[in-house]
Amino acid sequence: MPRRFAPPSLRRHLALCGTLVLVASCGWAGAEEGDVGGGPGAPTGVTAAAGSATSVHVMWNATARVDVYEVYRGTTKVKEVPGSQHMVDVTRLRPATLYAFSVRARDSGGRLGPPSRQVRAKTPAAVADDRSAPTRPSAPGGRAAGSRAVQLSWSASTDDRDVVSYDIHQQGTKIHSVGGGQTATVLTGLRPGTDYAFTVRARDAAGNVSPASPTVRLTTPGTDDGRATAPTRFRATSHREHGAYHVDLSWVPPRVDGEVTEYQIHLDGRPATSLVFGGRTPRGRAAYSFYVGRKAGVTHRVRVRAMLPDGTWGGFSAERAVTTGTGR
Repeated sequence: MPRRFAPPSLRRHLALCGTLVLVASCGWAGAEEGDVGGGPGAPTGVTAAAGSATSVHVMWNATARVDVYEVYRGTTKVKEVPGSQHMVDVTRLRPATLYAFSVRARDSGGRLGPPSRQVRAKTPAAVADDRSAPTRPSAPGGRAAGSRAVQLSWSASTDDRDVVSYDIHQQGTKIHSVGGGQTATVLTGLRPGTDYAFTVRARDAAGNVSPASPTVRLTTPGTDDGRATAPTRFRATSHREHGAYHVDLSWVPPRVDGEVTEYQIHLDGRPATSLVFGGRTPRGRAAYSFYVGRKAGVTHRVRVRAMLPDGTWGGFSAERAVTTGTGR
């Protein structure tokens, strides 16, 4: 696919609005029929925690339009997992060693997005001949924290050496991991109105795993129509430059607990491009402009949604219609 570049006026516009990392270069210029698309964005919310003396558990938030995630140790790719998976255990590491990890997303067309920020984790020292597992975590409890998250807590396990990490399981599948010094965590990216069953297991440096804690059963409340997480005051206009038409968008970011750095633009009912704001994210009003073709009198439908801090997509903004050549 040939490389495309933003027109000069748009580059000036982005310079005024702050640093904007364009995740999908193809979103600047597609076929004249309006075939606008692009690659995935950089994964956000990446964390790393030692799971044993020879393993580190890496986690990240979901990214739109992903077929595969690539996990890197330094500059070396060490794992690939399907797009439905947002965590991995990196194994065969050296004890007592500091490592740096990052994640990249790849879509079904083979387009590789930019790397996430690097996160670091140090494996503990190895313990010889340790075959004793930690005790079972006790007194687990929890509560729903809104419709898409829960808070869990438990009493600490004991071990003849040290507890290195706690693994949280949902219906027998590990979905989260925290360091051995923690006895509470928040699980995000859950669905509203859904029953969940969680257990906790402790792990030591030798990789010995405790029995599962008693089960904590929680239900996230209600249903979510997306209105509370949708961008508001959404506007769409068009302008002509260098013989081509562009759609100019602006909106007010949703009010959520945390920063919103990634958005997805839908054009004529399908995803067109994603964008990630780097540096200072817009607080009052965000703006974005992209190429849609050279024909006047073409009407497009456009809307936008935000990637929320919990790793899920928020609700869509109102849909606007914009016609090239009319300025509106």
